[in-house]
Amino acid sequence: MENLASLTDQEIIDACLSGNENAFAEIIRRYEPRVAATVIGMLGRCPEAEDVGQETFIRFYKSMSKFRGESSLSTYLTRIAMNLSINELNRRKRQSRFVPLDDPEISRKTSGDPGNQADSESGAIIRRAVAQLAPKFRSTIVLRLIEGYSTEETAQILQLPVGTVLSRLARAKVQLMNLLTPYKELL
Repeated sequence: MENLASLTDQEIIDACLSGNENAFAEIIRRYEPRVAATVIGMLGRCPEAEDVGQETFIRFYKSMSKFRGESSLSTYLTRIAMNLSINELNRRKRQSRFVPLDDPEISRKTSGDPGNQADSESGAIIRRAVAQLAPKFRSTIVLRLIEGYSTEETAQILQLPVGTVLSRLARAKVQLMNLLTPYKELL
């Protein structure tokens, strides 16, 4: 049996579809960090983020046979994670049960390493500012600036024209600058 780690994404998918039970675990191993970073960037560190991350892989597993390879598997999974994250944000808005990203109870439950950069004071300020952006701006910031996708990749994931991504990115940066101005000395 060939080592799964040496297979391409398409070979892993083919192995999954052929009944190899270990192949899907390899997909999760490869892409869980990317999916987690996207979801946490959109929702913050909260129990819903774990649920959305898991649901991303469940959705892909159920629809794997429909994956045509028109984009990379990473892009495809990130698109699923982004769509599910936006759905969660909309659900929060409808139910008015938004959990602030700086909620101390959530921070205690999800913070693993107290020295972690993301848990620093400036990191918390930036997370709160990003959380205040509308989902369409937040998704652009998370993908382009936090996750480091190119403008073209961001457009592909969000299924938007490149010009729209550039426009949203510019508007989001202005909004972030305004939100972060009072904290300039701390950043």
